[in-house]
Amino acid sequence: MATIKYTLIRKLRKEQGLTIEALADKAKVGRSYINHIELGTMEPSIATLKRIAKALGTDYKELLK
Repeated sequence: MATIKYTLIRKLRKEQGLTIEALADKAKVGRSYINHIELGTMEPSIATLKRIAKALGTDYKELLK
């Protein structure tokens, strides 16, 4: 089973100059949820991961390992 590349989500967000709040708005999820995902304390569903990937301009498969 694939796992999420939590650090890559954070890296891409920062490279794009997005705050956690801005990414959350673009992905239509809560700010604290993005924070938990980046910390690796919560794992998003594939549907949510796809929204985050789209907000970051990448394919969701790039966020899996």
